[in-house]
Amino acid sequence: MLNRPPIIGVPANVLVDRTGAFPGTLRSYVNQDYLDALSLAGTAPVVLPITGPGEVDVQLSLLDGLLLTGGADVCPLCYGEQPARGLGDVYQDMDLHQLALARGAREAGLPVLGICRGLQVLNVAFGGTLHQDLNGMAGPFQQHAQLGYRHAVSHEVDLEPGSRLDRIFGCASIGVNSFHHQAVKDLAAGFKVSARARDGVVEGIEAEDGTFVLGVQWHPEGMVHQHPEMLRLFQALAEICTQQDRRTS
Repeated sequence: MLNRPPIIGVPANVLVDRTGAFPGTLRSYVNQDYLDALSLAGTAPVVLPITGPGEVDVQLSLLDGLLLTGGADVCPLCYGEQPARGLGDVYQDMDLHQLALARGAREAGLPVLGICRGLQVLNVAFGGTLHQDLNGMAGPFQQHAQLGYRHAVSHEVDLEPGSRLDRIFGCASIGVNSFHHQAVKDLAAGFKVSARARDGVVEGIEAEDGTFVLGVQWHPEGMVHQHPEMLRLFQALAEICTQQDRRTS
């Protein structure tokens, strides 16, 4: 068992500076909400810059857990599809870095929590595919890209009985926020759906083997102050990392 706060790696996203003195400059960033939620849960977050394949194992060796955050669309070439209308910005170097981190973390036995894009990265990393744009699909879909306050509840999701999400929240359904237009299409082998919106869109996945590898499609980091039950996701990650000191085992 760890006798210090668990170190949680948070991969950086790409931001293209389109204004200012140096237009076109690439920046690495992480939204502060993720880091604050991890700190509130008693962990020590560290930001992981985009690196080459040879450095991913070094990054992982420093960590007790991994948080995959929201961000730009996942490039469809990563799951064997061509770009469709409605696809947003993609950054393949970021995709390749985060896919390698997800696969390496699971191989190393690191707990992993994916949020929004992070859920989609987990699904693609292990062979799943994505709907590139829900807005271009036929069917009675809900609004999944809400406007207004980030912390506000947008819709309900139903939790699968007996799932890890069910155990974390202890209820059959929960109100969530929503900021996405991509979603799971074909589920990756070795995973199961643990939450859905009322329109059928996948809102939670987790590893079938019981390891702590799970993703949620909403943004709990933006809700932890007004909806403190959302902190339970980050506390669950912290708890499993504290129990599982892989670097001294």
